[in-house]
Amino acid sequence: MPSPSKAVTVSVTDIRSFALVGAAGAGKTCLAEALLLASGAINSAGSLARGNTVSDFDPLERRLLHSLNAAVMHTEWLGRRIHFIDTPGAADFLGQSLPALAAVDTAAVLIDAVNGIEPMTRRMMKLAAERGLDQMLIVNKIDAPGVDLAALLAQIQAEFGRRCLPLNLPLTEAGSTGVVDCFYRRHGHSDFGPVEAAHRALVEQVVEVDAGFVERYLEDGDIEATELHAPLEQALREGHLIPVCFVSAHSGAGVAELLDVIAHLLPNPGECNPPNFLKGEGDAATPIQSLPDSARHVLAHVFKLSVDPYVGKLGVLRVHQGTISTGCQLYVGDGRKPIRVTHLYRLQGKSHVEVAQALPGELCAIAKVDELQFDAVLHDAAEDDHLHLKPLPFPTPVHGLAIAPQRRGDEQRLWEILTKLVDEDPCLRIAHAVSTNETVVYGLGELHLRMLLERLREVHRFEVETHPPRIAYRETVTAAAEGHCRHKKQSGGAGQFGEVWLRVEPLPRSQGDGAAFEFVDAVKGGTIPGAYIPAVEKGVREAMAAGAISGHPVVDLRVTVFDGKHHSVDSKEIAFVTAGRKAFLAAIRQASPIVLEPIVDVEVDVPEAAMGDVTGDLASHRGRVAGSEQATAGSMQIRAQVPLSELAGYQTRLNAMTSGEGRYTLALSHYEAVPPVLQQQLMAGYTVRDEA
Repeated sequence: MPSPSKAVTVSVTDIRSFALVGAAGAGKTCLAEALLLASGAINSAGSLARGNTVSDFDPLERRLLHSLNAAVMHTEWLGRRIHFIDTPGAADFLGQSLPALAAVDTAAVLIDAVNGIEPMTRRMMKLAAERGLDQMLIVNKIDAPGVDLAALLAQIQAEFGRRCLPLNLPLTEAGSTGVVDCFYRRHGHSDFGPVEAAHRALVEQVVEVDAGFVERYLEDGDIEATELHAPLEQALREGHLIPVCFVSAHSGAGVAELLDVIAHLLPNPGECNPPNFLKGEGDAATPIQSLPDSARHVLAHVFKLSVDPYVGKLGVLRVHQGTISTGCQLYVGDGRKPIRVTHLYRLQGKSHVEVAQALPGELCAIAKVDELQFDAVLHDAAEDDHLHLKPLPFPTPVHGLAIAPQRRGDEQRLWEILTKLVDEDPCLRIAHAVSTNETVVYGLGELHLRMLLERLREVHRFEVETHPPRIAYRETVTAAAEGHCRHKKQSGGAGQFGEVWLRVEPLPRSQGDGAAFEFVDAVKGGTIPGAYIPAVEKGVREAMAAGAISGHPVVDLRVTVFDGKHHSVDSKEIAFVTAGRKAFLAAIRQASPIVLEPIVDVEVDVPEAAMGDVTGDLASHRGRVAGSEQATAGSMQIRAQVPLSELAGYQTRLNAMTSGEGRYTLALSHYEAVPPVLQQQLMAGYTVRDEA
């Protein structure tokens, strides 16, 4: 439940913010707990095993023992107010971890000292650099048995450059591992040797960004670290320096020293690169600079949405400019009706600490405002309409699962619940597949969708049935043929009579998802009265929708009705519907029918070393590789066309081939004939209904 905050006065220059990002299992949640404990924000540390950490408060997280959501926390240290976010490390939950990069000034990338650099380490370093964030590397589990920290530091520098320099070094004394500062201290010992070499490397890296300090350094041989604050911040925001810190979240070694680094060396909102605000859309968008000035008009960004059991819909914001105060009125994006901030919260995991105001650089939350949407910009000035932050590079959700309620009649409720879940996660998508009449939810992988189903059952108490999405096959003809049906039915009273002759012939193959069809009335002499021609067309369309040979819609053909008969008493609309349907089916069987399958354009981003495996896998699944090109340093983009049916479970295969680094997108290209063996399989499982 919300609780009042302690009255602690800070200015914008006292605010720090960072996101704990990196691979799953690196210890982000444990480090968040250790930071809260060391700074006095909590009295005792929780643990993943006991399910009582501040950040993993979701029942699913506690049961599964790993993070599923981004959790916002705060603490105080040395007069600084520190906001930070614990994020999930699994690639399937990038919809939770990526938005954190839009809310903070520093990306703190954790590296497990045991596992070393992992795919998510590289991914987060790359994304942070593209976002213009300050970066720091935190090596966790430094007291784990058998770790070689000197070798790991060398690996870090080989991977990310010599700009990665330690601010402190591990030091083992009397069997206990700690850390020793090497930025402020010029002398001392560490497990890596004398501190002096690391200190000198740091100072030289920092002074390189300022010619005046370079001259002083060359003349004096050293400069007091306390004088290097400005060039240090410049080096951080220009990416000229990536500091490395060593900690053990489990034992607490280096945690207090890390808090010192955060308080003294990480940037305040005015020292980092400004946020990437844009006004307008597309190519016409122009950059807009915001200033972390509490006296200016408000600019804030919604980077997270959640539905809280106590306070309803909760929008979590980063204030970039101005001051948000309780009672103030704000506009949401281009909305014309302002919202009133009745309550303002500072988050501590699931706890909501009520506050009176939030300054630039702070993370806060607003509750019970239905107008809030993910990625919305809140403002209090009319000139800030059409303002938005540079979009985050979310991966496209392509892993689909067809979903339906267990009870008939609950379809609308299912759609409403799914819509809420999609609002909370920008990497979920729902769609209604018209061709198969299915509701399909798309995510980033099997784990992502499995958690969605768990949330449906445990949080919303809603039971569903699922299956892989049906492939939207189609049927067509490759030759012209004629069909005939005389429908005659006598049942004691008035009978039914209708006779139809028609011809089918192929049309050029439709592009993309198109489906061409022409119906031609070529009847002469009134053998079929004009009033019954629509009934014939209705019967034809019914047969086309149901399928003729495999149960899939028939497309890309012309149907010409050219003859028939009627009875002055027994002819009725239903008779010509039936005759039209049966004549069409008879013609199709003689027109060399084939089954068509959707072919998709696929773009696959993979590490260079995995390219051979990935292209080979595509080829073994009837894929045609069209080409490849360098995407970024060390990665390739492969372009191919693949039958959609061959991509079932592809993300799982891709993860195995690329150690979780591979991603793909797809888009429908066209339809083409399935192989004869597959057509026989599809036809064998279908029985056409052509009875009256």
